[in-house]
Amino acid sequence: MKSLQVAHLFGVQGKKVLITGGGRGIGLMIARGFVANGAHVFISSRDAEACQTAATELTAAGPGTCVALPEDLSSVAACERLAARLSELAEALHVLVNNSGVAWGEPLERASEKGFDKVFALNVKALFFLTKALLPLLTAGSSVEDPARVINIGSIAGLQNQPFPTFFYDASKAAVHHLTRKLADELASKRGVGKRITVNAIAPGYVPSRMSAGLEQYTQPGAEDKLARIPLARLGNGADMAGAALFLASPAGSWITGIVLPVDGGYLAKL
Repeated sequence: MKSLQVAHLFGVQGKKVLITGGGRGIGLMIARGFVANGAHVFISSRDAEACQTAATELTAAGPGTCVALPEDLSSVAACERLAARLSELAEALHVLVNNSGVAWGEPLERASEKGFDKVFALNVKALFFLTKALLPLLTAGSSVEDPARVINIGSIAGLQNQPFPTFFYDASKAAVHHLTRKLADELASKRGVGKRITVNAIAPGYVPSRMSAGLEQYTQPGAEDKLARIPLARLGNGADMAGAALFLASPAGSWITGIVLPVDGGYLAKL
């Protein structure tokens, strides 16, 4: 019963994976998980230096490999450029992790068009147009038993109000969740037999990173302690993020599409 053995059921060895925003934070956590399990990973980031440093570190750790493809994905042209660069390095793509994102916090009275445009350009527009540009590679990486996967990184902020003035970010993540469901239906039913693509989202809870650290300044005096609000009484970590992505990308996740998976220590379940 090889198909039920853990190494097969949750394996991603040899898969070609693109992770945007893979130079740091949750993207890097997920990249580590794939490389540690033998995948061939490409990471993209606005910060070329951080991207290359991460790729060098991950390849050295192995057993998989990691290649840096720096790019600022906030424009359609950049999304298409990244897709073209990837097509020169790989004939097929098995997993796309749309993780690139930016947070923006401003009180409502000072909320700016600049912040709105910056957040939606990277968090929503880039996700949509990069997925579109990569459809040929994803289709080439798909089969009946093992469809190609798109994994979007949303947030519990797109599912429940948070105690921060992050209006644009929260709305962008709600858009990510809805696009996930919309694309899941489209790419499951209209790519042809044997060329279906699953689309799911992970909605992380509070995971310490450079982005989440920037929200601390907006915590109001007297606000609940973060750990007191999390039933499992700890913050998220790299294994939590990588584990969810590996599950959705592995054979165990091949019959799952259109879901938004909260990985939040029970935060959303607490009354």
